[in-house]
Amino acid sequence: MLIIKLALRNLFRNTRRTLLTVLLIGCSLSALILTDAVLLGMVDVMIESLTKTLSGEAQVHRQGFTDNYDVDLYMPESASIESQLENDPSVAAYASRVISGGMISSSYNVGAGIIYGVDADQERHLSKLAAAITLGHYLEDANDILIGEPMAELLEIKLGDRVVITQAEANTGELSQALFRVAGIFKFGVRELDSNIVFINISQARKILGINQGSHEIAILFHDVSSADLDPTGLLSSLTDDTTEALGWRALNKDIAAMLEMTNYSSLIVGAILFFLASLGVINSMFMSIYERIYEFGVAKAIGTRPFDLFQLIMVEALFLALLSCILGMSVGAILGEWYATNGIPLGEMEISGIAMNNNIPTVLASHQFTNFPVYVILLTLTAALYPARFAANIIPTDALHRSL
Repeated sequence: MLIIKLALRNLFRNTRRTLLTVLLIGCSLSALILTDAVLLGMVDVMIESLTKTLSGEAQVHRQGFTDNYDVDLYMPESASIESQLENDPSVAAYASRVISGGMISSSYNVGAGIIYGVDADQERHLSKLAAAITLGHYLEDANDILIGEPMAELLEIKLGDRVVITQAEANTGELSQALFRVAGIFKFGVRELDSNIVFINISQARKILGINQGSHEIAILFHDVSSADLDPTGLLSSLTDDTTEALGWRALNKDIAAMLEMTNYSSLIVGAILFFLASLGVINSMFMSIYERIYEFGVAKAIGTRPFDLFQLIMVEALFLALLSCILGMSVGAILGEWYATNGIPLGEMEISGIAMNNNIPTVLASHQFTNFPVYVILLTLTAALYPARFAANIIPTDALHRSL
């Protein structure tokens, strides 16, 4: 108790220096909390943009289809898979698609692209296609087609104009053509989607390719995005066999998944830099405190105070310094984190690895930010105080008394 009383008294002997040190460490902690919260929010926004723009959180294909999108590798009995998805409680929405390459030509120009045949009702609940339409309307008539803004400029077409799609039929490879009318122009904000993809009704796509009721892809959304990785009901496992494969978004986008995993190390790097600088401030503050009390330490050693007692005194001072810093850092971090969680951090429109991010990024506060991070602060502060505490414990009384004259 005596050491605790002395530590508290010494800590506020120079209130200004103590407050500045607490401010330094506390701001480092709050900055680390906010950095981690921003990274978590960015990851959530990127996952949402990746999975809910078009691709879904999981997909079912024929084995080998995603290697080169061979039009012949379709699932002839996709209705049975849809029935299984309909009865699974973890599935929020699904949509069958027919996908193939082809030529899109107008009266003025011609361009190559990927033709998506989609079920208008299913697609409305799974992707952002309906919300991405900037001009015109969604798929209504059988011969409607939706085209991205860049492709519409390339083909020099506008709403109501006619375009011709030329594709190779499945199994036979014979060319087949169909006439469509531009019903809508969309903009996802992703260059590859807006420039290279057009959407038509799945019934027309099946008719052109001659695949009856088959599908190349079934995209899936879950009630919980983690279901795509954890597969709690065993849905994806049951849909994978010798002919079909069901993969979550991480398996379908390995490069992006690896990049997102790297964000886990970002907080560690930022924290290491911040607390290295803060530790220098702790060492400086402790040494200044020791040199101000050098005469007192000399007298204490001269009357028989043990070196360990002085060592303990400095470490307790550092502990109180760390605790005050944690209170300040967690308070500031929680207040700012909650505010940005509601209002978001405006970063404007940008694209990262093909993922469009045009919304404010909300911070995500997590329990580990207020449990693990403060523990790190306390441990690093105590570690930084070891050198000053050892110096105080090894003070020679005669040198201390002479130095104070």
